[in-house]
Amino acid sequence: MTAQITKEPAQAWITTFAGTAINLCLGILYAWSIWKSSLVDVDKAGQVIEEGINAGWTYLTNAQAATPFSLCVIIFALLMIPGGRIQDKFGPKVGATVGGLFLAAGCIIAGLMKSYAGLVLGFGILGGIGMGIGYAAPTPAALKWFGPHRRGLVAGLVVGGYGGAALYISPLAQYLIDHYGITGSFVGLGILFALVVIIAGQLLLTPPEGYVPPGPKVAATAKQIAASTKHNWNTSEMIKTWQFYALVFLFMLTTQSGLLIIANANSLMIKAGQNIPFLAANAWILVSFGGLVNAAGRVGTGSYSDKIGRVNAYTINCAISALCLFSLPFVISTQNVLLLFVVVGIAYWQYGGGLALLPSFTADFYGPKNLGFNYGLVFLGWGLGFFMARLGGTIEDITGSLKYAFYISGSLLILGVLLARITTRPKYPGEE
Repeated sequence: MTAQITKEPAQAWITTFAGTAINLCLGILYAWSIWKSSLVDVDKAGQVIEEGINAGWTYLTNAQAATPFSLCVIIFALLMIPGGRIQDKFGPKVGATVGGLFLAAGCIIAGLMKSYAGLVLGFGILGGIGMGIGYAAPTPAALKWFGPHRRGLVAGLVVGGYGGAALYISPLAQYLIDHYGITGSFVGLGILFALVVIIAGQLLLTPPEGYVPPGPKVAATAKQIAASTKHNWNTSEMIKTWQFYALVFLFMLTTQSGLLIIANANSLMIKAGQNIPFLAANAWILVSFGGLVNAAGRVGTGSYSDKIGRVNAYTINCAISALCLFSLPFVISTQNVLLLFVVVGIAYWQYGGGLALLPSFTADFYGPKNLGFNYGLVFLGWGLGFFMARLGGTIEDITGSLKYAFYISGSLLILGVLLARITTRPKYPGEE
């Protein structure tokens, strides 16, 4: 296929939504606070649970509970690099299937070991490996089917599955924990993920050689054309530009606030809703709500970034979210549950939006051909954002509150706004 077509083929959308289904499994990371709430008891930390369906498990501190989550995040980010290479070289089917099986095995091992070491090995290490290899496959595969005018939307749809996973995993995990224990929840979800990812992974395809994606029905403006490169940069070329390091840093800044909220959403609901027994007993509702908004933020931000530009979308999202983080200590102290949903929802939207913006930024700046490996390197910024969740756990153990963690996180978002405003697309040598 060498001539440009006027409409994306059906396979373009099949790949897109198969990628969404895969990410709906890989996104178990965003439901971590459900397991954290079941295991954390600072006063009993180190003691073994002796009776009930969770007998054999050991109570943890907040900092300990943050470790498997943080480790999963950083390994996820590191494995995106070989995962991107696998996608570019062997195709998305291989990466998605291998990643899904690693995640499934990690969940099962975490459940069966019934220990802190098992959580670190199963959820943190094997889960991180599975997420990194698996997540690297769907987005680049889908973006190769579409032109720059749809990149934000398509990236949002694919990664929206990862953000939306908490919407169903949170209540499902809580149900499984209540009825089958922590072990049963991990094992059951591991089996489910293996089945879904193996099936959906076979539906991922990349375009044939010479494929040219269709352009917009309405002629692109000069500003839109200037925002996207005509050259497919290879990795050695990309890492010589300062914009690559700016994208990594922008990713870290947009990520850190989201991971702080995600790691603590369940406990925030318990604190703010302590006078409402139903909400205190069903804190997973905020986690699921966050998953819904996280997913919507990816699709929504991706869509409007196609219209107003990536930098403007990044600026709007981070500036508003920073204000919400600064206000969170007040919201929690007043126990205003409605306001909690609003400010946490905006934080989730911003975080989800970043995961749609950065692959689009990378494709705009460096082209779609080598996107798997190039984006894998940019994705390191997402992994670097893990520090805020770990720092938040330490701050909470010392002070009994996340107040200062929220203030630090909001300030970093403001820094992201300033950096985004000065980051422009690199020009390839010889390009006017």
